[in-house]
Amino acid sequence: MGRVVTTYHQRVAQEKRALIVAAATALFLELGYDRTSLAQIAERSGVSRATLFKQFPSKAALFDAIVTESWSTADEEDPPPAGNLVDGLRAIGRRYAELLSQPQMTDLFRIVIAELPRFPELAHAQFSQGKMPYFESVRGYLLAEHEAGTARVEDVELAATQFLGMISNYVFWPTLLVPGWEVSAERVTQVVDEAVRTIAARYAVTGPETPSTWTGTPGSPRTSSR
Repeated sequence: MGRVVTTYHQRVAQEKRALIVAAATALFLELGYDRTSLAQIAERSGVSRATLFKQFPSKAALFDAIVTESWSTADEEDPPPAGNLVDGLRAIGRRYAELLSQPQMTDLFRIVIAELPRFPELAHAQFSQGKMPYFESVRGYLLAEHEAGTARVEDVELAATQFLGMISNYVFWPTLLVPGWEVSAERVTQVVDEAVRTIAARYAVTGPETPSTWTGTPGSPRTSSR
């Protein structure tokens, strides 16, 4: 019985948290981060101030939650295992495109851009808690492919940037900057597949090379010892 009650309370707390985050996002967009108070957020979300303060003692903590929620899709699954560069990149690319297509991602970036002159810490939070952890997961995947001998990546940071950039430059940034811009699901799939082909053409190992035949370390130029 106690476990059932605990589960119920956890579910209620999660539901209230979602309401608070949604209300805060809407108010930050409408009024601006500075002009929005926690009291207004509590009223908009339909929870008591005590409930809000229990979960989020400050606006900064609440914004951190918005970042986490916006990038949450990235944390639902681990990067695919190394062994097939094309399949792995396709899975990562589709996941990334889906993430960038979420309305809350566009909202997050609009808040950060609007408040950047007065609150640069918001951009730092978005970068350090959202973008970078996701980037590091992609970087780690490419490094794993390198170590498995299925890819030869001279600079894993550059390769990760290239891959994600090819997707975001078509799927996300026009949507953020151009009102009414829409990309069809078919076009998104095409964009991801072309990004996969480009990266695979550049980095995939097609011969009997293995990491033991190379010199140097990932992230720096290396030459074959053969």
